[in-house]
Amino acid sequence: MSNNMKGSIMLLITAAIWGSAFVAQSLGVGVVGPFTFSAVRALMALAVLIPVIYFFSAQSRRRKHAPFLLRILPDRWTVFGGIWCGIALTIAEGLQQIGLLWTGAGKAGFITSLYIIIVPLMGILLGRKIRSLVWLCVIIAAAGFYFLCIKEDFTAEAGDIFILASTLFYSVHIYVIDHFLMHNADAIKMSWVQFGAQAAGASVIALIFETPQLSPVMEAFPSIAYAGVLSSGVAFTLQNLGQKYMDDASVATLLMSLESVFAVLTGWAVLGEVLTPREIFGCVLVFAAVLLAQKPQKIEIGQ
Repeated sequence: MSNNMKGSIMLLITAAIWGSAFVAQSLGVGVVGPFTFSAVRALMALAVLIPVIYFFSAQSRRRKHAPFLLRILPDRWTVFGGIWCGIALTIAEGLQQIGLLWTGAGKAGFITSLYIIIVPLMGILLGRKIRSLVWLCVIIAAAGFYFLCIKEDFTAEAGDIFILASTLFYSVHIYVIDHFLMHNADAIKMSWVQFGAQAAGASVIALIFETPQLSPVMEAFPSIAYAGVLSSGVAFTLQNLGQKYMDDASVATLLMSLESVFAVLTGWAVLGEVLTPREIFGCVLVFAAVLLAQKPQKIEIGQ
């Protein structure tokens, strides 16, 4: 099997895990508070990533024979990056959990996939050029969001608005990662610090605005474990390995964007969610915009 095929399979599994995680979050959000869910999820991801960090550190010649603690110890940029990533992720996942109280897993998956359009738009604020094709994708995605979320009386469900707000913070999260990786932060260790910061931040918010109790957490434990272990821990590792094997970054992003499709399929299979024809048309438009956004930019001769 070629490396490219290995990468494709890993990223496809990643998309399936991320998409189905919306169902797990929907099942758990009615049992425990949104930030209690996020805090416990982050703690589980934190634990899962420790052996992953140890494994990848063992591959490094510089730290191959170093003691255990030195292998997992992050540098300054990795710590700073992880803290800022954790702040962005705390807000993003908290808003997403709140949104899932009032909207379905399938719709949430498609709205979240809009980050592929939002990320380049945010680039304008950072002085980055935006392709004309992206503007077309934005128009198509906006139309899709209208049919998916806006009712005939021009009102939107509160859950959809919270999910869209969470998508904005997921987009910020992507730029924070990009910024610190440019300063040679360790991607996996930064994720580990990120989950630690998220666990701390979400715990503080939960203690202030919610009433965390052990019995509800244990009742929702299967959902939290799926989101924490598989969606955060395993899927993150598969994403890193998959992108390492892939030759084309645009194809890698396209495979991961299938998360929205898996969200709808698992929402239908597990929760019995059924989209209206209007919502299905909105999903088609959103997915078309996501696919079109992956089209690589043509580089003209002399450019």
